[in-house]
Amino acid sequence: MSAARRAMRDAGCFGDQQQMGNRWPIGCVALEITQRCNLDCTLCYLSEHSEAVRDIPLDEIFRRIDGIYHHFGANTDIQITGGEPTLRPRQELIAIISRISALGMRATLMTNGIRARRPLLAELARAGLVDVAFHVDTTQQRNGYASESALNALRTEYIRRAQDLPLSILFNTTVHGGNFADIPNLVKYFTGQAGVVRTASFQLQAETGRGVAAPPDPRITPAAVMRMIERGAGTSINFNASLTGHPSCNRYGMCLEVNGRLFDCFDDPAFIARMQKATTQLVWDRKYPGRTARTFLGWLARHPEHLLPCLRWAGIKLSRIRRELLACRGRINQISFFVHNFMDTRALDQERISACAFKVMTAVGPVSMCLYNAQRDDYILKPIALGRGDARRYWQPLSGELSACADPSARADLAGLPERFLKGRTRRAQLAGICKSCPPSGANATNTR
Repeated sequence: MSAARRAMRDAGCFGDQQQMGNRWPIGCVALEITQRCNLDCTLCYLSEHSEAVRDIPLDEIFRRIDGIYHHFGANTDIQITGGEPTLRPRQELIAIISRISALGMRATLMTNGIRARRPLLAELARAGLVDVAFHVDTTQQRNGYASESALNALRTEYIRRAQDLPLSILFNTTVHGGNFADIPNLVKYFTGQAGVVRTASFQLQAETGRGVAAPPDPRITPAAVMRMIERGAGTSINFNASLTGHPSCNRYGMCLEVNGRLFDCFDDPAFIARMQKATTQLVWDRKYPGRTARTFLGWLARHPEHLLPCLRWAGIKLSRIRRELLACRGRINQISFFVHNFMDTRALDQERISACAFKVMTAVGPVSMCLYNAQRDDYILKPIALGRGDARRYWQPLSGELSACADPSARADLAGLPERFLKGRTRRAQLAGICKSCPPSGANATNTR
């Protein structure tokens, strides 16, 4: 925690409104359990070599989970990701979540949803899964879905799979020139799902990985995305009252939904900063929101000095939502909006890397996600040491074999790899070479093998 505070102070963004260094030492840690994926997104952070890399051994994943706990402690949020994590064998995925839960940390499944059927989600919830985050957008070239509006049918299906399970539901959308104008309508869709969907996250396109999309539109900035979210919300949203790391990387806002209308939760930033500082030791239960309410009320009973400010804030809110509250018979829901601004590979900012709130766990420890994506091959193609002393062996990423040699794996010869290992630019180049009249990769292809 002290290191997080120091990083925030060095970046000039530490204060009562800052969660990193006050409430937690890290926003979340990505745990990549596979490099394989069953989609070929036009904006993909994986590398050209990723599909050829074998799944790292389960023992190494457990070692990394233990390393996350050693670095950041209990209540750390871990994103189980890849690639597409549901491509790992079912029992291994359950074992990974069980290990995270046993250490008192919180697991989030980051998935495109194709294999995340309700029976699997139910089993993972029993193993300790806290959140499921579905990534759905037009970069994924899903057959039969030509627009973000069309994809709402798929989003609704994914919600149905997870609804009423003890899981909080999130959605991720990559923002690019082709769907920027759709943000207000997406926000309206998620508003209609408030109370079921906890968070809608919008991630700006970054020039990293193996994607084939056109370069980012410089007009699509975090500020522009926040304005589009507000347009869809029909209200101003304070994205500065509660900071989650460096403000150039992440922005967070929360709203109450009452009778289809949204109301900003953070429109009194002084009150929000005061309460955020006062409740830093409280742990919110995202699986069971009722427990969170009871935890807060119990804390308030023990700290009566905060009762009057809370009543004043609640009174002002109730006066603003009174008409809608009566119309919906007292039902109030909550939904949050998150804006992520990842860095381009060729434009890394050292200050933001040092103040990173979103890291990935590697064989050598936690690394800033943006730095990791810029240097992904240096991590995923390096042999991994397993065992100790005379029993130490080195797992080779491209063959999956164990050897006594620690020499780096040779880079995959992409030209000689089967087509199923090729994604992104390499696949497009190969198809163009085979048939000059063929459409670009993914245009009419089936992406769900």
